[in-house]
Amino acid sequence: MPEVMVLPELTAKPIPGADPGLVEALTAARLPTEDLADPGRNFLAFTDASGAICGYGGYEMLDGHALIRSMVVAEPARGHGIGSAMLTTLLATVAAAGASDAWLFTKHAAQFFSHRGFRARARYEVPPPVLASKQASSVCPITAVVMSRALPA
Repeated sequence: MPEVMVLPELTAKPIPGADPGLVEALTAARLPTEDLADPGRNFLAFTDASGAICGYGGYEMLDGHALIRSMVVAEPARGHGIGSAMLTTLLATVAAAGASDAWLFTKHAAQFFSHRGFRARARYEVPPPVLASKQASSVCPITAVVMSRALPA
């Protein structure tokens, strides 16, 4: 994915899973980092007009389903709509790549995602390719809330 303007002051740029800023931000937010460099992971750095990092987000494409992961907004950027803009970009990206729906696992952000169209789901409702992902099978704790939403065709 090429660099994309998200808001007039926010740009999304693809980065590798081993990007030190991504690893540091996820570690500080107590989010998983052990599988970031595995194949099939896609990550974006979101920067403001000055080039400062506002946040990171990622996704995996799994047989027509998207797994949204590793979303974190930098502390100074919180409360300004950055998280919503990041999620909108991630959802548009995976929809353009052919995903019919988006799934995620969260311990602390269920309310954020529910206000953006996601709903809590039982694990037995998770499509097999998503359930077989490393996120679902070993990285995220069983106590994580599973959420999903349909994507436009």
